[in-house]
Amino acid sequence: MAQNKFRGLGVALITPFQTDGSIDFDALDRLVEYQIKGRVDFLCIMGTTAETPTLSREEKRLLKERLVERVAGRVPLLMGCGGNNTAAILDELQNEDWKGIDGVLSVCPYYNKPSQEGLYQHFAAIAKASPVPVVLYNVPGRTGVNMTAETTLRLAREFENIVAIKEASGNITQMDDIIKNKPQHFDVISGDDGITFPLITLGAVGVISVIGNALPAEFSRMVRLALRGEYSSSLTIHHKFTELFKLLFVDGNPAGVKAMLSEMGMIQNVLRLPLVPTRLTTMEKISQIVKELGY
Repeated sequence: MAQNKFRGLGVALITPFQTDGSIDFDALDRLVEYQIKGRVDFLCIMGTTAETPTLSREEKRLLKERLVERVAGRVPLLMGCGGNNTAAILDELQNEDWKGIDGVLSVCPYYNKPSQEGLYQHFAAIAKASPVPVVLYNVPGRTGVNMTAETTLRLAREFENIVAIKEASGNITQMDDIIKNKPQHFDVISGDDGITFPLITLGAVGVISVIGNALPAEFSRMVRLALRGEYSSSLTIHHKFTELFKLLFVDGNPAGVKAMLSEMGMIQNVLRLPLVPTRLTTMEKISQIVKELGY
């Protein structure tokens, strides 16, 4: 039976760009070392936060090779592999090199809005084809379709290599239903920084985080404390970041966290269209928080 390696703080790694729009591999190397020094438990690469829809196939290949080489097995790597064309995903799973990758994160199909049966059949096909463990990703705010607790649990019970779900539906009742009724080998991971603390108190095992890009040491401490049942200390850190949770998403993701990382001197504040940097008013507020945090 596949074991879920993706517990604790996982960071949805950004893709740093140079001012000419090309990938900044030196900044990427620095960011990886910063994450590992900050005691992250795993890295999620080439997800939404990485601006993956704007990367070419060759850029994705180069990014994956660089990250596998740089991380060198120090933490598990969860790689985005999803879309709304099931056949194309199966082709990628069967024909790409998955050496150094510990699991795939596969998002619910977007735009074509499948039924619950369609979602089940889609992920069943992925589970059968995948050479590595599968983490489902439910984010209806982006995909236009919500995968119900019933469908998630059906997949979890039928496929031992489906080891977890990144739940970003915002529906605490739905998430609690999955946690309450899931098989033992299957875990729930928060897909939203702001509800990570309450979700862990319900039985989630961690988070795939955006804010962790900028504050891995602080956020990993909050997660570790919560997982140990030290809720009071964890809640103090959670409340410290309440305003920042909102600020990082008010102008879209990863615009907020890229603004913060640029204020910290770690990357250039460059995104690829159709995404653009945060508004000046948001940037000023983020800059003030960075100063208050001592960076």
